[in-house]
Amino acid sequence: MQKRRGIVRALSSCVRRLMFLWVRTVVHGTLPHKAPSSGGTILVYALKNRSYSDLRVIEQICLDQGLPAPCRAAHIGQAKEVLTFFSLSKVHGLLLPRQGGYSSSRLQDLVQAVFEGRLADVAIVPVQVFWGRRPDRENSPLKLLFPWNYNVGSRLKKFLAILLHGRNVMVHFNAPLSVRQTLDEGLDLARLTRKIHRILRVHFRQLHTSVNGPDLSHRHMLVNTILQSEAVRNAVQSEVKAGRKNSVKVERRASKYINEIASDYSSSAVRLLDLLLTWFWNKFYGGVQVNNIVGVQELAKDHEIIYLPCHRSHIDYLLLPYVLFHNGLQTPHIAAGINLNMPFVGSILRRCGAFYIRRSFKGDALYSTVFHQYLHTLFVRGFPVCFFIEGGRSRTGRILNPRTGLLSIMLRSYARNHQKPIAVVPVYIGYEKVLEASTYIGELQGKKKKKESPMDLLRTVVALKGHMGRTTVNFARPIKLDTLLDSHCPQWRNSEAQSSARPDWLSSATDHLARIVAESINNATVINAISIIASILLATPRQAMGENELVEVIDIVNRLLKQVPYSSTVTHSALDGRQMLAQAEKLQMVRRRRDSLGELIFLDQTNAVLMTYYRNNILHVMAIPAFICSLFVYSEQLAVREVIDFCRSFYPYLKAELFLRWDLDELENQVHQWLAALQEQGLIFRQGQYLLRTDPQSIEFISLMVLSRVMQHSLERFTIVVSLLLSNGSGHIHARELEKQSRDMAQRLSGLYGLNAPEFFDKSLFSQFIRQLQAHNVLTVNSDKKLSFGEPIKYMAEQVQRLLPLEMRYGIGQVTSTSRLTSATDLKERQTRTLPETSTQIRKSRKEG
Repeated sequence: MQKRRGIVRALSSCVRRLMFLWVRTVVHGTLPHKAPSSGGTILVYALKNRSYSDLRVIEQICLDQGLPAPCRAAHIGQAKEVLTFFSLSKVHGLLLPRQGGYSSSRLQDLVQAVFEGRLADVAIVPVQVFWGRRPDRENSPLKLLFPWNYNVGSRLKKFLAILLHGRNVMVHFNAPLSVRQTLDEGLDLARLTRKIHRILRVHFRQLHTSVNGPDLSHRHMLVNTILQSEAVRNAVQSEVKAGRKNSVKVERRASKYINEIASDYSSSAVRLLDLLLTWFWNKFYGGVQVNNIVGVQELAKDHEIIYLPCHRSHIDYLLLPYVLFHNGLQTPHIAAGINLNMPFVGSILRRCGAFYIRRSFKGDALYSTVFHQYLHTLFVRGFPVCFFIEGGRSRTGRILNPRTGLLSIMLRSYARNHQKPIAVVPVYIGYEKVLEASTYIGELQGKKKKKESPMDLLRTVVALKGHMGRTTVNFARPIKLDTLLDSHCPQWRNSEAQSSARPDWLSSATDHLARIVAESINNATVINAISIIASILLATPRQAMGENELVEVIDIVNRLLKQVPYSSTVTHSALDGRQMLAQAEKLQMVRRRRDSLGELIFLDQTNAVLMTYYRNNILHVMAIPAFICSLFVYSEQLAVREVIDFCRSFYPYLKAELFLRWDLDELENQVHQWLAALQEQGLIFRQGQYLLRTDPQSIEFISLMVLSRVMQHSLERFTIVVSLLLSNGSGHIHARELEKQSRDMAQRLSGLYGLNAPEFFDKSLFSQFIRQLQAHNVLTVNSDKKLSFGEPIKYMAEQVQRLLPLEMRYGIGQVTSTSRLTSATDLKERQTRTLPETSTQIRKSRKEG
């Protein structure tokens, strides 16, 4: 027996060595402890299918990692030993081989040894080998035609899989399963063995789903299933009863809708496209950096994942699936606007999982029902789904107000059927240089948006010149729908809510989830060299600064942002100030010229507009420190309490505009942290009961000025609105008219003062601020549907004006023709008055009120 085992081991070793002349592997998951088994506990490997080649691969990895090998013999009694691996199925049949489940005698022996006390414990490590599932190394279209992981074939097919995919093997180890812990539940031997079998089968099924996705039905079958669903049949009958057309024509229209919507997912198409994308990211970008994906990989095993990324570029549609594919996760079905269903391009995207959605369902109940049923089918079957929470691409660089339509459909579907839990994963996508830069500049400057076409996309790629920088994908903390709904609307599980087409809780739950998702995306922001330099240079009067001076300010700002991190999922650049400047020059985002005093770094006219986009990427990160610094620019000294009170007055409006993460009761602690950081960096210092700003001749004061101007446009918008309210008078203007006047004034001021920030006169920002004033009862709507206000608006106008430059306050006053703002004497008096006196008056008036 010993001689026979020696021969078998020698042959296996030879086969393994020969295989690994060709085979290359990558390991995912959790490796067991490297220490050899001891104390009566042995390590055993569980395989899904019995496979000699898989076993050799696992054996080689164990040897490389210093782990116990799977083919060693372990003693489980005085005269009994067993090999330390087993499989849950084996091949049956010679001519027509097939995998079939069976009860492993080795597992039974191991469980019995623990049950009878002959072993202290058995740690079972599930391991699965995926041939051809290492996308970062796929480089042959031929190989993609013979994937081994999607079906079970003959030994000849497995041999071909080794030849074709041997260079691209992924091996996934799972955390060990303790037989002793399962035994402690009080089960008898037979039930214990069956339970371990069941746990392992579930694990392998979940792992296969997270890597390769649920089993796909043929598209034709999926379409027929949706058309025959009760919801669609009822919608067809409703159309017929309405007397519009006969049933045949209505059914034909429903069929047209579902064929327009549904994806035609093909794993081969995804793998072939991966070849092109790998070339693209390496050719034009410095690769893709991915952060915080481990939690998503674990969650995907037993949850359906809904990815909700921000939308910066058309290539977002390709970037996220590419990242997921390269990290061993199934690529999602992605909601795409119908405008992308272009010839050739639309077909490719559809084969890669895109399903198409019209911009509006209004007036077409049948289309709405078909689309709802299609999404419900995806959710129920466990397909990962992705849609962009903003609805369209952000042309300004800041996250847009969430569109809640698809969120509402998701929640309604989950209320109908929540057998498989859903986890929502917000995703931040950041570019150092966005692909559609030239297009965005035109649109930001007022040009009409062009309809997408394949030739436009091709011209965009062909026109790319130079390096585009690095792309980063940050995954925020997942949001489990069960937990969110249980806390926000506990009644969602009851039968009445499930049977209702639009349950009462749906609207509030959708808005709540949308807000959390937007804040979570901001929590995962990427702070890179371009966004920091954009924030600094745009805050200077001529968008220019001396090289050495700029480098020092970059370092100060970068240290501040790292000292008080916005969240644990925000990522920072590892570069220092001079390296950041070099990166910006490499990407041709800044220019330099020499004068008699040295090197000058500046933005040309084109980049000055574009850099507002990158500054806005991190505007929410810098909002609170910028607001604090603006107080010290116009006041030499402030008490800490004054700073906190002033921040509390305006924080609700900043939070709504920028989707800031803190509640009002958390703000004071955050302000204290920033004040401490500003003191440590030398921008302010303490003297007795007051905080004083630094020497105006120092580089720290320049940094203070730069930070203060980051939020200047928001403060100017606030001033415009309250000034127009005062100019029109209480009860004399409608909300829409106020929005229009505000936008017109902002456009005029932009022209007068040369503001290169097109989002400055974005109408949606004005309307959002007006809604927030109403939500906080600062504005009310009278019986004539006009806006009424009282003293709080006057106090707000008085405070916010103090944070603006003199010329801007004067300009706003001239446009609104309000004498209280146009008097130069009054402006000078307000500028020299100390802020503590003003805030004391405010608190006194509140107390009297």
